[in-house]
This record gives sequence, structure tokens and C-alpha cells, in this order.
Amino acid sequence: MFTGLIQGLGTIEATGTENFKISCHSGVEAVLTDLALGDSVAVDGVCLTVVEILPRGFVAIASPETLDRTTLGRVSHTYVNLETSLRVGSKLGGHFVTGHVDAIACLQQSIQTASSWEMTFTAPPAFQQLWQRQIAPYIVPKGSIAVNGISLTIADCDEQGTHFTAAVIPHSYAETNLRYLQLGHWVNLEADILGKYVGKFIRSSFGSPSSDISSDDVTPSLSGFDQISPAFLAEHGYL
Repeated sequence: MFTGLIQGLGTIEATGTENFKISCHSGVEAVLTDLALGDSVAVDGVCLTVVEILPRGFVAIASPETLDRTTLGRVSHTYVNLETSLRVGSKLGGHFVTGHVDAIACLQQSIQTASSWEMTFTAPPAFQQLWQRQIAPYIVPKGSIAVNGISLTIADCDEQGTHFTAAVIPHSYAETNLRYLQLGHWVNLEADILGKYVGKFIRSSFGSPSSDISSDDVTPSLSGFDQISPAFLAEHGYL
């Protein structure tokens, strides 16, 4: 489990089919302190297992599924974001991040304002179907999302969830690899885990034949979010 608060930057180099050497740069002390074999480290938002510790970095292993779903091995920018796993008693300043990437996005627009950078992300053509399944249902205004492992708040989005904009404060921009992104660069996305659980609970409760709720309790045709309202939830005891 991670928080989406980046501790430092590093560079990544493939040393085999599934092995990657990560060299730490800024924030190296925070990343390497107490690091042990078998520990989990989020590399650009991807949870990887440490298999070797180096003087200024570590070697991690990634599964074929991870390589297929993430930007690892095809990183289009110089640096990767690093965060070690959440320790018991540590501050949770971002949101719950699992390090399990849902989809890939690309930077569509980046505008510097007086107080932030407004960065808009959308799905690359090859990943649009995956985006619609794994990301679009959980894009909501003021909701949380992890971009390359960074906990960001969604400032704007369309109703279909085909894109979203995050207002990135100067500190986050300066201390992460967002400042190196160019238009079209790919990033890893992870939707809010709490939103995923709520979505599955609602779908299974209202749309699954195996639900504990009897057929008399809900409308038989109810199968999606469009028919769920605060009044409906209150009527059935959820509010």
C-alpha cells in the first residue's frame, strides 16, 4: 500500500526480460533507508518487488502482465517517481494507492497558471477500450487518481470520463517527473480503490442474480449506475 506522495526520482534500465535496475537520484535517502529484499517500491506507480539492493538503487522484477499494462520498459521520459510502501503509523497525506496500474494515459495538454499546472490526460488510441472499462467509471470531479504514482485530485472531467484535468501544485510539479512530460507522453493510471469497491458493491448488490437482496427489493432491469439516485439508496437502506 502506498499514499501517492513521491519520495524521490530515479532512472530505470531494463537488465533482462523482467528485471529492471532503478538508480535513485533526488530523495535517495528516503527511498533507500531500511530498504530490504522483498520490499515493495512503487516505480512510476507500479508496485515492484526488490530482488537486489545496490549502493545507490535497487533491482526489481516485473511480471509479464505488469509489462503489458504499464509504461515499464517503454518509458518515454528520463525519470521515474519512487515511493516505498506505507509503514504502520506513517502519515497518509495522499490517498490509498495499491500500485496496481489500471490503464495507460497520455498527456493531452499542460497549461501553466498563476498557481498551478493544469494537466489534461486522455487514453491513447490503443488503450481506449481498457480506459473505458478500468478508468472512466471512476473519474469524478474532486475525486482521487494516481498518475505515475502521484496522488492527484481531478479538477475537471467530462460525464463520459474520456479525459480529466488535474491542477498540479508547484511542489508536486517540481518534485516529480510531471515536469519532464511532453505532450503525448504516456503515464500510468490507477483509479481510486475505494471507488472500485463501492462500484462493485453496487453492481453485485443490484445486478447480480446471486445477490442477498431479493428480487422484490430492486427493479429487475437495474444493471448500472444511471438508475441509482440518493432517493433509491435511502429507500433501500443504504443512506
